[in-house]
Amino acid sequence: MNFKLELVQVPVTDVDAAIDFYVNKAGFTLDHDHHVADDLRFVQITPPGSACSIALGVGLSKMTPGSVEGLQVVVDSAEEARDALAAGGVEVSEVQEFPWGRFVFFSDPDGNGWAAQQAVVPS
Repeated sequence: MNFKLELVQVPVTDVDAAIDFYVNKAGFTLDHDHHVADDLRFVQITPPGSACSIALGVGLSKMTPGSVEGLQVVVDSAEEARDALAAGGVEVSEVQEFPWGRFVFFSDPDGNGWAAQQAVVPS
């Protein structure tokens, strides 16, 4: 039996500002935006090339906006990821080198923390 992680909730204060950040600045794809009721809105956004999406919305979770840390996407090039994020207006770190990969770090408007990792193949 497979257990595929395909959706992670990310708590935000302002759903429309989060959509603007993730879609228009970070370059993610808006998959769904459903207003089910005044107290229930479901938004699904997917990073380019990812099998896992994020869920934003109203009435989805009791998590505190900005409380998620350690979200990570894997990229072919940390420099290219940094350049693309910066070009979209995202505040992104310089490329940081670790024995297990090259990373750039950024946060959404609420402070939910992301990393983009370029994996390093051991020699």
